[in-house]
Amino acid sequence: MSFLFHLVRVLCYIVLLTKTRKYDHITPVLASLHWLPVQARADFKVLLLTYKALHGLAPPYLSELLTPYTPARPLRVIPSINKKSLGFRAFAYRAPYLWNTLPLHVKEASSVENFKSRLKTHLYSLFYSLP
Repeated sequence: MSFLFHLVRVLCYIVLLTKTRKYDHITPVLASLHWLPVQARADFKVLLLTYKALHGLAPPYLSELLTPYTPARPLRVIPSINKKSLGFRAFAYRAPYLWNTLPLHVKEASSVENFKSRLKTHLYSLFYSLP
């Protein structure tokens, strides 16, 4: 079964369960179900892999792509990659870029489950414009 077919089927179930009309926006429905939009889900997966890589829980081939940088003063560094092609999608570029945008309380989570919870709350508030 293809991903697109599965996605359409899930959205049909959501529409049936929430009694959403055909031309209503789906975003408020997804927000009420606490589902992240597709872009936020992709960022969630990249950031979860980044957290695991930085804490020694990811496969070595991912951990080798990330080198922690600890300067004398706080700076943010992103490796130079050709962003005009597919470079901005590369894990070696996207992971540090997203990691540098996270608030400190999310980065300093004590466990993977705690990190996932804080990260989902953070992304939910970003994408659904909560205070």
